[in-house]
Amino acid sequence: MAILGAESEWSAVASECAGEQSKFWEYHDKLFQSQSGENRGAFAKANLKRFAVELGLDAPKFNACLDADKYLAKVRAETAAAQKLGFTGTPSFTINGQQVVGAQPYEQFERIINVFLKK
Repeated sequence: MAILGAESEWSAVASECAGEQSKFWEYHDKLFQSQSGENRGAFAKANLKRFAVELGLDAPKFNACLDADKYLAKVRAETAAAQKLGFTGTPSFTINGQQVVGAQPYEQFERIINVFLKK
């Protein structure tokens, strides 16, 4: 879900482009290590391309994918679907219709699931 503006969308598209080269999770981890605040340039396209090089991706292929916004429609559709469900940030979950927003400890999920299992 990309809800924080252009850099959020670019980083989501870049992740999909990295996924084409079987490096989605490595790229994901690089993004999380490189955060510096919302729309402050950390995820400008030049930086996203540099991350790809640092991770050993095929740079021309990655750059072409990113520059063409190849996955932008997919990212926007997924964002719209999440917002329709009422999600405004990540991580967010739905367990049997109940929203769980934010990083929660295992015990929180266990409690919610157990309530539904007892019904």
